Amino acid sequence: MHYAETHFKFRLPWSLLYRPWPEILTDAPFQFVPGKQPLLWIVVRDAHRFGVTIKNLEISIQRIDGNGPAETRRFEHLDLKAHKPFHFFPVGIGALEPGLYEILPKVVAHRNGKEKTFKRWNFPGLKPTPLRIQILKEALPKAPGFWAGEMHCHTYYSADHVEYGASPAVMQQAAAAIGLDFVNFTDHAYDFAFQLQDYTREVPDASERFRDLKKEIENLPAEPLLIAGEEISAGNSKGENVHMTTLGPEAYLPGLGDCGRYWLNNRPTLSIERLLEMTDAPCFAAHPLQQMGALEKFIFRRGYWKSKDLHLDKKHPIRGIQFWNGLRDEGFQLGKEWWIEELGKGNFLLPIGGNDAHGDLNDTTFVRTPLFSLGNNRHHVFGKVRTVVAATPSITQESLREAFSGDNCYITDGPALWWERDGSTIKFHAQSTQDLGGGFRYIRIYKRRILAGGKWAAKEELCPESLIAASQNETITVHTEGIAYLRAECETASGRYAMTSAAKCATNDRLKV
Repeated sequence: MHYAETHFKFRLPWSLLYRPWPEILTDAPFQFVPGKQPLLWIVVRDAHRFGVTIKNLEISIQRIDGNGPAETRRFEHLDLKAHKPFHFFPVGIGALEPGLYEILPKVVAHRNGKEKTFKRWNFPGLKPTPLRIQILKEALPKAPGFWAGEMHCHTYYSADHVEYGASPAVMQQAAAAIGLDFVNFTDHAYDFAFQLQDYTREVPDASERFRDLKKEIENLPAEPLLIAGEEISAGNSKGENVHMTTLGPEAYLPGLGDCGRYWLNNRPTLSIERLLEMTDAPCFAAHPLQQMGALEKFIFRRGYWKSKDLHLDKKHPIRGIQFWNGLRDEGFQLGKEWWIEELGKGNFLLPIGGNDAHGDLNDTTFVRTPLFSLGNNRHHVFGKVRTVVAATPSITQESLREAFSGDNCYITDGPALWWERDGSTIKFHAQSTQDLGGGFRYIRIYKRRILAGGKWAAKEELCPESLIAASQNETITVHTEGIAYLRAECETASGRYAMTSAAKCATNDRLKV
């Protein structure tokens, strides 16, 4: 739960979070690539109920690395009048030298003759946290001929009792600032089915709101490429709700199973199998093994993905597993182990990374306990974890869908790590920059051997070609004889991480029994 909605009270007379003011916060991309001027947004929510004027902005800037003195920049007489459900006011904050910064904005707002001053946001009871941004000295490393994108994020079409996202326009500008080539908007299928003004009232036609998102995208610049996707609550093989994302479906796909608007009646709308029959778009298992509590399982009837839910024997199977969801936690580790297990069966699914960001350009604000408390962390930041796919020369939705039908991609929060086939060898390339921590702590290459009789080894092995304490630019060549597949992982000196999809080496597509 992200940009925090604090005004919904379930028709109760009280809420510790409720104030007769709009939610106001400041946000900024977590990094800026060379050539992009730093800016932030003043976000105002529910101003149609509580009109407000943003008068002044003051920002305190401090270099985290200690290079240079702290400074204050003031932006007076802004007079930004907010009166709609969503406002996103951009403010250019001026040039900054490459480096790491903490920025603490202070906003002065007027409403009904009253003036309020607050730092970072006006969320009740939530201590202000500085924005943290990095001005990059060098361009982000990226494999030649690849596209980098955000595969799981939400716009303000995902808005409900406790959360909302940013506008497509804001997220496109943020994507350009941080160096993305494309963004797949995966708004909740269940939020398309309900009114923006009243989260408990269904709309006559959810597909109309999905078309509205597409139209809004069409009116924006062509690059970075924006795609109207979905995050769909789907029924797994046990009849539980799991989440599936899709890239550019032809039409709206329904999935209201765990939307929380039907109290305990939270059975899936459609099964994964049925949804896969309804679209030709690439589909992905979203955060498939992210751990949850017993209450969440009981109330929302949520479960976990299983191997049979991938429907790999069908005409249109699941294309990849998004097990990196903003941070490398238990869900990441369990999901990666499941992906490797599927590789061992000869199922070459793509590893997918995303962030599940709802706005959240710099950090995450969320409702910790409805009606009572809020929280903040840096777990789900827009564009921080990228999926990078081998591309065709032009970037369009169609060519991107084609790219995801291939087998070559990598996921990263910084360094580039990719492979290329060269006859009887696979070449792995790793690149980093000083901005990302310089050289590598390790570059590990894993193989699965083919045993006598054509069976595959039960477990992966670490290749002897792997490196420890590698330089910023490395190329490692591995011979493929007797190997079913190869894949790689790396980590820079500052903890930035990347991993590749599996490079198939054997001629047989499936495991021999």
